Amino acid sequence: MAQQYKVTTRSKLLPFLFETLATNGGWSKKTVKQRLQGSSIFVNNQVQTKHDYIVVPDDVVSVGMAQRAGHHTSPQHVKLDIIHQDKDLIAINKPAGLLSVGTVKENKNHALALLRQQLTRGKERVQLWPVHRLDRDTSGILLFATSKEVREAVMDKWNVTEKTYLAVVEGTPKTEADTITQALRLDEKEYRMHVGTHKHAKPAITHYKTLESNEKRSLLEVRIETGRQHQIRAHMAWMGNAIVGDERYGKKGGRMGLHAMRLHFVHPVSQKKVLLEVDAPSDFYGLMR
Repeated sequence: MAQQYKVTTRSKLLPFLFETLATNGGWSKKTVKQRLQGSSIFVNNQVQTKHDYIVVPDDVVSVGMAQRAGHHTSPQHVKLDIIHQDKDLIAINKPAGLLSVGTVKENKNHALALLRQQLTRGKERVQLWPVHRLDRDTSGILLFATSKEVREAVMDKWNVTEKTYLAVVEGTPKTEADTITQALRLDEKEYRMHVGTHKHAKPAITHYKTLESNEKRSLLEVRIETGRQHQIRAHMAWMGNAIVGDERYGKKGGRMGLHAMRLHFVHPVSQKKVLLEVDAPSDFYGLMR
């Protein structure tokens, strides 16, 4: 059974865990770090692995039971929120902090593997193919196909699929609503997008409108026609309003202020229109405080 702790003071997650589990609970700091790195820490029922993630009053932090000394901490089994499922397509509401697919360093604890595990019954393993990806620190709608053919069919129409995000950015955009058409080029050494004209740059179109602003930050609705890697993050930084918490293009902080809110597309098999929509979690809106 998970242990739950209610946050009373704004803090970074690791100091909160140190005070709660080490100072008051008798855990070693090494064990606390292992639990965080092993995806056994949840904030408001969403897995969180970032030590500098900001927790605010009334957040609920859940921690799996401590392992015996000397035992390796295995990743917590995360129950993913499935928001759409048919025989061809499955969509989840991916929490911030969870990889979409595996990497060389992390090939088990990611959305694709966890969803396969969650859907598998008996010995026959469920086959899934990611239609697209979300950055680790972006929450929201993540779509999978149950065959390569369906995946390719969806991808063939990806340029006409409506992809809408919510973004919390630093400052206030000079123009309340606008379209950014700056091309993007991936620098593989720095693993970041460069904005502007270049022989290797690819077209990228981002539409945004301001929903809310205060003296420090703004909440935007962002729709992308293309789907370039880091497109919204790079375009917002170019505009002078970097995504909150985006260490690569802006300033290091807690959770990143980007949420995949809506996907609207034609189902490749039934040919019916599919509208998927999921609101951002409370910690996302907390970034506007």
